[in-house]
Amino acid sequence: MTSATPSRRASGRVTLSDVAKAADVSPITVSRALRGERAVDPALVARVREAADRLGYVPDPAARALASRRSTHVAVLIPMLSNALFVDLLEAVQRTLRPAGYQTLIGVTHYDEAEEAVLLREQLLHRPAGLLVTGIDRPAATRALIAQAGVPCVHMMDLAPLAAGLHCVGLSQADAGAALTRHLLARGHRRIAFAAAQLDPRTMQRLEGWRREMTGAGLYEPTLEWLNPAPSSIALGGRMFEQIIGQHPPIDAVFFCNDDLAQGALLAALRRGIEVPDQIAIAGFNDLTGSDQMVPPLTTVRTPRSEIGQAAAAMLLALMRREAVKQPVVDLGFELVVRASA
Repeated sequence: MTSATPSRRASGRVTLSDVAKAADVSPITVSRALRGERAVDPALVARVREAADRLGYVPDPAARALASRRSTHVAVLIPMLSNALFVDLLEAVQRTLRPAGYQTLIGVTHYDEAEEAVLLREQLLHRPAGLLVTGIDRPAATRALIAQAGVPCVHMMDLAPLAAGLHCVGLSQADAGAALTRHLLARGHRRIAFAAAQLDPRTMQRLEGWRREMTGAGLYEPTLEWLNPAPSSIALGGRMFEQIIGQHPPIDAVFFCNDDLAQGALLAALRRGIEVPDQIAIAGFNDLTGSDQMVPPLTTVRTPRSEIGQAAAAMLLALMRREAVKQPVVDLGFELVVRASA
């Protein structure tokens, strides 16, 4: 049996030295060629890459980070992967970071503050080059952990006051909630319920926007709030709608905090033969996939999650490169999408 070459690790993994020997160049040339440095002759680059492909060489990111004293990982904390909103956000982040040579280390917090703190500590052990976290509302201990980590951090989907000294890209959830409520009021609705699940900080900010407009119109009543801490889903939206339509005096419009709840409500109304919006108007939030195909199409608020992911990743790249960020708080706004349901 032929023994492995001396430069190859006991695990059998192809090393940089193996590629250097196959290409008849020095290891440093291999490293520079694979990093895409312009100083390396194109013919050498082609020879190195051909040797790397032939041998099946896969760079070791840990070794590279140790050698360069620079990590190529960015830790990204998001609440859920089952929500299309965060999938869109994450895809935009990766599209922005990968061409710059960074990989994402994803952590899913499940909207749990304690789980987020554990994930953050675990990811900081990998010495990431930067952090992308969802929202700004977290316990003081977790905020201190981020501040003391010495790692650039950008907050997504939410906005902080400039005085807070945070870098963030998002929208005003409260203003978006208020805008949708004003639309319902302008359509003549007076008993407008707010129905929410999950009850994460951004949902509660939408609730505050609804409260603000309803109070200003002299129409606010605590009984109009339907708050359920269970995970948001189409099925839950249907069940909540069944409960809401039994309220007296009757509700004439429902603002659901997320489109999946509103989609469930529209399906429940269709099953019950309840005409939307003639008997009751239904509106959602986030303009998720399928909302424009509902019967009737769903009125909602479109949030720019892909744009937020791209802008947040671009801001983090600047921070990791120690470049000045002239605008640390970026408000990308929202769009009221009026369709036939409300």
